[in-house]
This record gives sequence, C-alpha cells and structure tokens, in this order.
Amino acid sequence: MLQTFAILLVFQTVGEVISYALRLPVPGPVIGMLLLFGWLVFDNRLLPIIQNTTSDLLKHLSLLFVPAGVGIMVHASRIGGEWMPIVISLVISTWLAIAVTALVTRALMRKPPEAVTDAVEPTEAQP
Repeated sequence: MLQTFAILLVFQTVGEVISYALRLPVPGPVIGMLLLFGWLVFDNRLLPIIQNTTSDLLKHLSLLFVPAGVGIMVHASRIGGEWMPIVISLVISTWLAIAVTALVTRALMRKPPEAVTDAVEPTEAQP
C-alpha cells in the first residue's frame, strides 16, 4: 500500500514539475495521471503493484470530492457572480458530450458493408 502511494506521489510530483516548468494551464496531478497511464500502456510492470490499492481508492472516490465541494462553498460568492457563463458552458459541454457519444456509438454499432451483404445473399438450393 505504501509503495503504491509512493508511486502515485512520484507521478503527481513529476506532473507538478512539468506543469510549473512549462507554465501549462493543466494541473500537475492531471499531467501525472496521464504520465502514469502512458507508463502503464507501454510497460505494465507497475500494474500488479498498484492494482489492489488503487481499486480500494476507487471504491472511496466520492470522499475525494469533498475538498472540491468545500472549495466551491468557499468561493460561492464569486461563483454567484459568474453563474451565467458557468451554466452556459455546462449546458454546451453536456450537449457536445451527448452528441459525440451518440456519433461514436452509431459508428461502432454500424455493421461493415461486407457483413451486411453476406447476410442478405440467398444460398443456392441444392437438388
């Protein structure tokens, strides 16, 4: 368990350093998780080490949203002053996500043309 947290902390720290050094608008933990994902895609030797602990963390994921909720409550007055752009961006991004999901689902569920013609061709009756 401690080893898993150390691995996650190393990737988060590397992400923070990259974000700070390159002055990226992306948070360091996001960059760190992308780096961890890339590492696991190309070399999955870390997977058995982190799998059990990360599964336990995912079971309690809702607790990790508490600090974000507290941050929203702390900045409620600022959010109240900018509620219209927030609502508009949420509505637009939700509709875009739904549209992209529908298009991808339709593309994935569409059968290839040769599969359709093979199913339609009648078989010759043998005497």
